[in-house]
Amino acid sequence: MRRWLPAPLLSAVLLVVWLLLNNTVAVGHVVLGTVLAWAIPLLTAGLTGGHPRVRRPLAIARLALVVLRDIVVSNLEVARRVLGPEEAIRPGWLRVPLDLADPHAITTLAGIITMTPGTLTADIAPDGSHLVVHAFHVTDPEAMVRAIKARYEAPLREIFE
Repeated sequence: MRRWLPAPLLSAVLLVVWLLLNNTVAVGHVVLGTVLAWAIPLLTAGLTGGHPRVRRPLAIARLALVVLRDIVVSNLEVARRVLGPEEAIRPGWLRVPLDLADPHAITTLAGIITMTPGTLTADIAPDGSHLVVHAFHVTDPEAMVRAIKARYEAPLREIFE
């Protein structure tokens, strides 16, 4: 079964997104969406590097709420700094050492950092030992690294490892 349907959850999500984007449940769109939802995971299965082992669904929900809150707060903070005096902005680079080993967890962390306004994951070390992050405003680099590790990396360790 896995050979013909490698990612059933992804297929279901793709079908739902297809129908939502087209704003219809017409038979033609359902058929086309079903074909795409089957074919895309099948054709890209070799690119994923395996399926992640995800544990603790409650931790996923908690992390999602933390990320959502941080996105809202960061949007407000970036807007305040952009509209304020330019001297008040102190961009900087951070090196975030990683305790994560799972490549899916590292990729998720990099994505969360990039989705949060004011920060961007610029590089992942080839050996997975650290991330290079650019931040729009850095006053205390060590505190920012500690916050990333506590708010995002610790829950991801709980979820993936």
